[in-house]
Amino acid sequence: MELISSAERNRLFESFESDAFHLELRDDYSVPDEDGPYASWLRGEQVDNSYMEPWLAMVRQVTGAGKTVRRVRVVTEPHSPYIQWEYATTPVNVEAGEQIRWISRAALPSHTLPVGGNDWWLFDDKILAVGHFDKDGRVLGSELISDPSTVAQCASIRDVLWGAATPHSEYKP
Repeated sequence: MELISSAERNRLFESFESDAFHLELRDDYSVPDEDGPYASWLRGEQVDNSYMEPWLAMVRQVTGAGKTVRRVRVVTEPHSPYIQWEYATTPVNVEAGEQIRWISRAALPSHTLPVGGNDWWLFDDKILAVGHFDKDGRVLGSELISDPSTVAQCASIRDVLWGAATPHSEYKP
């Protein structure tokens, strides 16, 4: 399996035509760029969200062009500290133009999750970027999949979860 970096995956945002959808299934993401801000938040300190600016600028650009960037966060309740932090920072993503919804892991429809139960981005119902992580939760990279059957399965799961999940503005942890 060949993996691409997060930066290479983000280049897919330069070429998708209408919809980018992310399914998040983990209760903790060990992303090095977030380590400092997350630690500050855990200590109750003010968090400087400038580390998010490259992502937010990209989201503003594509949503300003009329494209959608959506994600569903499948979470365990009660929330892990990391998910509590994600919830607290989500308004920054929403302000940039992302549409974010939440669903409890316990409320998941009884579907078998495709692609080994890994997180994934689906671009225009054509290509998947499936996230892979090491045993400590660090991102190893993304596997690109364009197999029509796998893509269709993920699009179907996206539609079910998007309809079942609660928009961020209505979600109360």
